[in-house]
Amino acid sequence: MNSGALPFLDFQAPGFSTRSQEVINARAENWCARTPFGYAVLRHREVGLLLRDKRLRQGSYAWPETNGLKGSFAEFWSRSIISTEGATHKQLRALAVPALAPDFIESLKPAFDAISQELVSSLRHREVCEFMEDFSIPFAGKAICTLLGLNTDDWHQLSHDASDLGLGMGVDCKAHEETFNAACDRLMVFARKLVERARSGEDTTSYVARLVDQFESLDLVDEQALLDLVVISIFGGVDTTRSQLGFAIGLFIQHPEQWQILRNDLTLVPQAIEEIIRAWPTTTWATREAMEDFEFGNVEFRKGDTLHMLVHASARDPAICDAPEFDINCKRKIHFGFGGGAHHCLGALVARTDMASALTALAKAWVGFDYNGEPEWLPDSGNTSPVKIPLKYRLA
Repeated sequence: MNSGALPFLDFQAPGFSTRSQEVINARAENWCARTPFGYAVLRHREVGLLLRDKRLRQGSYAWPETNGLKGSFAEFWSRSIISTEGATHKQLRALAVPALAPDFIESLKPAFDAISQELVSSLRHREVCEFMEDFSIPFAGKAICTLLGLNTDDWHQLSHDASDLGLGMGVDCKAHEETFNAACDRLMVFARKLVERARSGEDTTSYVARLVDQFESLDLVDEQALLDLVVISIFGGVDTTRSQLGFAIGLFIQHPEQWQILRNDLTLVPQAIEEIIRAWPTTTWATREAMEDFEFGNVEFRKGDTLHMLVHASARDPAICDAPEFDINCKRKIHFGFGGGAHHCLGALVARTDMASALTALAKAWVGFDYNGEPEWLPDSGNTSPVKIPLKYRLA
């Protein structure tokens, strides 16, 4: 099929959303659409197959070059585990995967629960808040401090820098270049201090200590790769948790009956988290790049073409999703909010675990909630996030 026959989605249009009716219409027309940034893959089957297709490589490595970004963030991004392939990527995963073993993550759950309870308790003396500032951002910051073996009171600068780094992945990233380069510089200095702390024996149990132990036993990657892995872990850990918790609030405001279902059955929390990611993902697409010319699904791709696997569109594909509405009772097929294939997100279990603690505490504490003013969101494409969520809530 000639690519000109495919539907076109203008990712650059003001107000464009990957969750829009325009995207739904394009998905009904074809599994694939053209965009200013390459192609958008819209259906579940094709996304699942292409995320594992060896003719494609991870595509967001080219994001800085595509957007004309220069400086420390662009250099860091090109070296990171997200951007590497082949033997280098396998070495980095061999370093990180044991450090994030399920039993280690499970051991952090009591600390995540305590952070959630502390923040919920701080909101009990009033019935209004700005959810991102008063709960989501400090929770994500304190949770990453727990992972890193730090005092949770040290979360402020760390969380702020991680959020600033996330601006590098938005569709308007060039406008924030100075901000995220400065954040990248600070986080790299911080990562070096964490590694030195582990090597001195001051920290023997944290994620960083586990990384350092694994690093010195494998002798597979250089020191910069170790520091980069710490920084990408901070970035991913803070950005995903704070954003998805904010989107959870937005979804439950739109569907208040679902909040009551959750409050009445807290065993649904893990399933609710998956439904939140399907319905309003903070990572709206996973990117791949063609390493050779090939044909797939009657569409011809050329070497260098970029393919964006749309998370929401594929998760709500009628072929695998009979009930497109937000429904935490509904068991569905896997979503791709954490990517897939060789580049499946390393921190997925951490995100699921800390978000479960937060959502459980909120469900116990709040009977219901609604907006207390106009919420503000980043553009609903690329990496997105709530900016402000003014909230009024009813205490249990």
